[in-house]
Amino acid sequence: MSFYILPPAMLGILGGGQLASMFTIAAKTMGYGVTVLDPDPGAPAGCLADVHLCAPFDDPQALKTLACCQAVTTEFENVSAESMRWLAKHTVVSPSGECVAIAQDREKEKSWIKKAGLDTVPYRMIYSTADLHADCSAFLPGILKTATLGYDGKGQIVVNTQEELLAAYKQLQQARCILEKKVDLRAEISVVVARLNQQQILCFPAAENQHHRGILAYSLVPARLPDELQHQAQYMAKQLANAMDYTGVMAVEMFVVGEKMQLVVNEIAPRPHNSGHYTLDACTANQFEQQVRLMCGLPPAAIDMITPCCMANILGDVWPVQGEPDWSIILAHQTTKLHLYGKKQARIGRKMGHFTVLAESSSQAWQEALAISDALMKK
Repeated sequence: MSFYILPPAMLGILGGGQLASMFTIAAKTMGYGVTVLDPDPGAPAGCLADVHLCAPFDDPQALKTLACCQAVTTEFENVSAESMRWLAKHTVVSPSGECVAIAQDREKEKSWIKKAGLDTVPYRMIYSTADLHADCSAFLPGILKTATLGYDGKGQIVVNTQEELLAAYKQLQQARCILEKKVDLRAEISVVVARLNQQQILCFPAAENQHHRGILAYSLVPARLPDELQHQAQYMAKQLANAMDYTGVMAVEMFVVGEKMQLVVNEIAPRPHNSGHYTLDACTANQFEQQVRLMCGLPPAAIDMITPCCMANILGDVWPVQGEPDWSIILAHQTTKLHLYGKKQARIGRKMGHFTVLAESSSQAWQEALAISDALMKK
């Protein structure tokens, strides 16, 4: 008989941002308690949780308290993998510290993708300035990225020549880096996979992602790509999750490359993902409900797409000097859902919320989302 963690058990999460907030709402809706560990006294999830441990992520006393929860998860990958390994000695932890460590490091990540039998873009590791004096022309033009701590376009620079590569490496403070060759990119997609074990694993429909300045702007679902390609993307996401023996929710980002529409894996996120927010409004189960179920040893809930949609991020860019944006621009639409994250300070490029447009097709939803976003910016 399977061992389930059932309500009203206390669940813990490392991080208190918007992903933790949506996790907390899902968990409390299902009858669980939630303890959040986040050093920010204004962390959005801290206001929603039963307990907010306002302390650093490696604080020994806070970790001891978190270890009293019956299961613990994380909302982001840049948390101490060692802390997660320590917690695993005292309670159920998913995903594992080992899986989080893979996602923290682009070199390990690329290695595991290849171990799973999947393709990546051509790349070369850069460990020191000496590596840049070798012929790198096969990887140019390319993108130089720090091997750790990069997200939303941070820690990466486009380079076209050897001279630009040297300058970029210096700008990134000569950290360990990875040089990825630019490819003939036809589309970017992501698949959120929910895995308990090899027999109990499901994927949400693939999202077609549009980025602006390195930050996700829109996710269209279903993706405007052949069904066969979308099914292949789901199969690849499962293949990678199985290779890692992953437990929990994981997003797998992929590129569609060249005339032959080849799928290559770009990166993974060991948690729910921005591109999976559409599941809150357009699916029978959402990615946060799956996160709760899987950390509690429950099988993933059945996933059915209710309607095509487009998710659009709301950045701090749309905030006026004083007051709030005119939310009636979104709320006046009967088939558009607004989600605000409760962050106190708006900044350029900061994700403050999102909205999801439901429509008869993802293309129609995208056009409506573009019009709404444009109106928000002009207001």
